[in-house]
Amino acid sequence: MSGKQCYSTVCHSRAAVTVAILSFRLGVADGVSVAAAQWVAGLRRMGCQVRTVAGAGTADHLVPGLAFDVRRPARRRDIEAALRGVDLVVVENVCSLPMNPPVTEAVVQALHGRRAVLRHHDLPWERERYAHLRGWPPDHTCWQHVAISQHSAAELGRRGIDATAVYHGYARIPRRGDRTAGRAAVGVAARQRLLLQPTRAIPRKNVAAGIALAQALDAVYWLTGPAEEGYGAQLADLLARARCPVLRGLPGGLRMADAYAAADAVVLPSTWEGFGLPLIESALAGRPLAVNDYPVAREVARLGFAWFPVDDPAPLAAWFADPDPALLAGNRALAEQHFGPAALTSRLSDTLTRAGLR
Repeated sequence: MSGKQCYSTVCHSRAAVTVAILSFRLGVADGVSVAAAQWVAGLRRMGCQVRTVAGAGTADHLVPGLAFDVRRPARRRDIEAALRGVDLVVVENVCSLPMNPPVTEAVVQALHGRRAVLRHHDLPWERERYAHLRGWPPDHTCWQHVAISQHSAAELGRRGIDATAVYHGYARIPRRGDRTAGRAAVGVAARQRLLLQPTRAIPRKNVAAGIALAQALDAVYWLTGPAEEGYGAQLADLLARARCPVLRGLPGGLRMADAYAAADAVVLPSTWEGFGLPLIESALAGRPLAVNDYPVAREVARLGFAWFPVDDPAPLAAWFADPDPALLAGNRALAEQHFGPAALTSRLSDTLTRAGLR
């Protein structure tokens, strides 16, 4: 590693490496939390000691001043205390989107001279309200930038930031869900068609398109995530005008795997996703997916996945009329090959090597 010397000691034994995963929030249902949990599990399986640090949600160290909506950011010494004894800090999106610049600045100060991986799930130019900002993400010679897609890595490169694409992955293939329990929990009859949108409700998740597809398929529409970013009133209006039955949220005691199992198909109608975990989750759950044509979906589709369009219900309706199990089996095999435990271990091992910890 060139440039200014990093303070962390290089660890030659992977078992000795202690990694901190730091985020605005962890342990909830958003994509960043789910993807961070994949790395936590993967690093632990590789023998690393892992510590989670967040401003909200569930973590080993909760530092309230790290939450994205706080008015008073964490003090540098409080962040440093949470990171004491850590060889590598993985920063999940805190240095990617300027959701709370004073919090990001506090984290940047605490990371100065430390080995860190800045893992970018979203980037400012991908959001209209942040697109005018310059100087993001912050950079330091001790830091490694990781994007979750080739598309984002290339966009960072065009802005002078050297980044590596590291896809999401599973430390273990998720267990299949309980279809009977899932459908019973939300009151869906045996012959009712159920279309699952496993996302939060914010403008770019394109809830209107998900509802429209459910209406066209004569299906129940199920949106599992909460409304955020001031989207509550608009969501309420959309759901009130829906011409199909609507389900909201995930009942207590039900896993997301049960929601996937309960569904007859999955819809990801987003106009933009940094990645879009339902691309892979639907495949592992053995469910057909209707997906919008956003850049990273096109990138992942090139691996060979077979999906359905969101804006034309006819192909998915035809599949329901004459299901092809080979399509689902092929998608699952691709998901296991490219996003399963072996793929994740390889990518994490390469990440530790680039950080100088092997």
